[in-house]
Amino acid sequence: MKYLVIGAGPAGVVAAETLRKLDPAGSITILGDEPEPPYSRMAIPYLLIDNIDEQGTYLRKDDGYFASKNIDVVVGRAESLDPASKSVTTSNGETLTWDKVLVATGSRPILPPVDGIDNEKVTTCWTLEDARRIAAGITPGAPVVLIGAGFIGCIILEALVSAGANLTVIEMGDRMVPRMLDDRCGSLLEKWCEAKGVNVLTSTTVKAIEPDGDAVKVITSDGQSVTANLVISAAGVKPNAEFLEGSGVTLMDGGIEVNQYMQSSVPDIYAAGDVAWSKDFSTGEFGIQAIQPTAVDHARIAANNMVTPRSVEHQGSVNMNVLDTMGLISASYGLWQGVDGGESTELLDEENYRYIRLQFDGDQLVGANTLGMTQHIGVLRGLIQGRFHLGEWKDRLVSNPLQVMEAYLAVTQGA
Repeated sequence: MKYLVIGAGPAGVVAAETLRKLDPAGSITILGDEPEPPYSRMAIPYLLIDNIDEQGTYLRKDDGYFASKNIDVVVGRAESLDPASKSVTTSNGETLTWDKVLVATGSRPILPPVDGIDNEKVTTCWTLEDARRIAAGITPGAPVVLIGAGFIGCIILEALVSAGANLTVIEMGDRMVPRMLDDRCGSLLEKWCEAKGVNVLTSTTVKAIEPDGDAVKVITSDGQSVTANLVISAAGVKPNAEFLEGSGVTLMDGGIEVNQYMQSSVPDIYAAGDVAWSKDFSTGEFGIQAIQPTAVDHARIAANNMVTPRSVEHQGSVNMNVLDTMGLISASYGLWQGVDGGESTELLDEENYRYIRLQFDGDQLVGANTLGMTQHIGVLRGLIQGRFHLGEWKDRLVSNPLQVMEAYLAVTQGA
């Protein structure tokens, strides 16, 4: 059997390793579009603050690792896919054939439609090449503007501050990380960042970026002007699936529609990670969850079904994000926004940056937001994913959300 994995990120690497474990004799090729060995984008912020070198970002550190597994790694961007001939044409003019193919091409940054966004002082922070450019442009005290305070933006934020940048963050939402944190939680995170010396502008967009000598001026929608030596855009991402247009593979809002086996609408073509339009555990609806744990979960399931069709079902991914922003941990789980007709409860210690909010549907815990609290991360996920009926413990949690461990022990072990 000849397997092709398109994409050299965490999903692609885990899929290839799983394929090798399940099919020792199969031919396995990973196609990646960057010249570096397969690496983790999530490690780039640690590279920027010199916690690791470039090799530290590599997903597998040992020289010759993929060769030792008899996995070929080929550099090139997939330009088109033909299901009839079971082939992929690359940007290098190569044609790679396959019996089963996994599309794990991930996503790429979106640049906002702003005059001057193409200025040489503007960059994304997505690739190792981006990281090299940012590292070269940051000196202690240098003014830097970060566009976007979402999950990815906040990871970059910490690295920039640690590197000594004089940082201004511009976020169009009314709070930081608006797709992960509720109003109170996101606003408290903003307060924390400002106390650490970061200038945070929310409910604001970038109107234009203008040259200003060796720097640029970032003009905001409310009329402010911020001078910067470097502008980093972290304003969102979109799936890399355009090369599938015309192939017969069904696409949904730029992602690949898959079933419970991570199989696309075309036989022998599977998808995993940021590019897969897959099932959400909490809602049962399909969409994209662009987080690494989901990508790795997809990869293992897809690889199993590529070797043994319909052998492992995807039950849906729990929407869970954990973010460390300059030492303050924030997290969201499941339906953190709540459900129609559901109840919620919260505790707030604003002075010490501690917050927890629980969301219920009947007597089931369905979502949560936390800030400054790390001891209950696994328990909250367990209660949500287990869909446990809390019974009397629901009212106890409404009275005191900090009793989640006691509630977990009661419903799982009868304690």
